[in-house]
Amino acid sequence: MKYGLAIFMLITAISFNACSQHKKETMITSDKVFQMIKKNDISGLKRWIDAGGNLEEQNDKGETLLMIATYENNTEAAKLLIAQGSNVNAQDKMLNSPFLYAGASGYVEILKMCLTANPDYKVYNRYGGTALIPACERGHIEIVKELLKDKSFPKDYVNRLGWTGLMEAIVLSNGGPVHVQIVQLLVDVGCDVNIPDNDGITPLAHAKQRGFKEIVVILEKAGAR
Repeated sequence: MKYGLAIFMLITAISFNACSQHKKETMITSDKVFQMIKKNDISGLKRWIDAGGNLEEQNDKGETLLMIATYENNTEAAKLLIAQGSNVNAQDKMLNSPFLYAGASGYVEILKMCLTANPDYKVYNRYGGTALIPACERGHIEIVKELLKDKSFPKDYVNRLGWTGLMEAIVLSNGGPVHVQIVQLLVDVGCDVNIPDNDGITPLAHAKQRGFKEIVVILEKAGAR
């Protein structure tokens, strides 16, 4: 009888400790969870998730855990969060989403992870643009390649400034080798080379005005006017 009571008490104590630990993990504040990501505390983040933590927790800037991981370019945390179902389209107050920001910043590994989570191509940044447009401007060749692999990606989308990815690769670049390659990539997948900006000026006219001879040749071969 005493033996049975001892076993019962032991099991009760173990259960109580487990419940206490679970409660402790789920009581972690948002700030502490965000700090876990910034400090690359993956084991702590795993424990928090296993304890039922809210994956879409937001700070006062509207940033989710995955958004913080993306800002930090923390691929380990991003991988864990995306695998657990974190929303790659959730936008913060700057209208950045993990998918959009990874593309704009050249974070190839995180972008690839986001692509496996079916990102919404109709979620736009604060300029009303896609992930491709700033990637073209900033010379992120690998990002451009990854996005153009999906034939459904809106490669000719025009942002609020009146620019496509092709246009930004010209008007916001120095016409160097990196942007020449990006223009060629866009042409190779069939981008419309004649979409003008809000002033009616075409990509070819901009390239000629800036003396970007290699880009002019590529555009003219593609039927630019």
